[in-house]
Amino acid sequence: MAKASEIWTGSVLRINGELVSVEEYIHRTPGNLRAFYQARMRNIKTGKIVEYRFRPDEEVTFARVETNDYQYLYEDGDYLVVMDNETFEQHNIPKFLFGDSIRFLNESMTLTVAFESDEPIIARLPNSVELIVTYSEPAVKGDTATSALKQATVETGAEIRVPLFVNEGDKIKIDTRTGEYMERIR
Repeated sequence: MAKASEIWTGSVLRINGELVSVEEYIHRTPGNLRAFYQARMRNIKTGKIVEYRFRPDEEVTFARVETNDYQYLYEDGDYLVVMDNETFEQHNIPKFLFGDSIRFLNESMTLTVAFESDEPIIARLPNSVELIVTYSEPAVKGDTATSALKQATVETGAEIRVPLFVNEGDKIKIDTRTGEYMERIR
């Protein structure tokens, strides 16, 4: 058990039997009232956002979470098989943990996975990936007056919006959190 004053943004807590990840943590001291900690947390299983106020002396339970980088090997039904590069141990990670960013998953990509007592609880791709455009509609001359976008398909099969100057065969950088085009790689 630890005190609420020891919590930090990014820590994983067990509250009422549920695992939550702290996304925002602020110390507040309103005028004539006692100080408290305001926390915005995300339930790891459901993804639901929860707001909670902690007293400074309130006891909390930190979850023992091990975060490590793993190499993506292959897809197996509703799971992705990943391998630890140091121990060569393989793990099955449920696809739903990756959310919408899984559409940018490419072979041999390095993924970050967090385990709590041998159960994967958090999984994510790198913040950005570089992929090759496999299909892109041709740009129409005269459409460049504004920052117009067009549909493009990348090598993983995901469709994104890109600027008109991006063509088939170009390598582009994509933000996996938002699914947006970042830049063209030369």
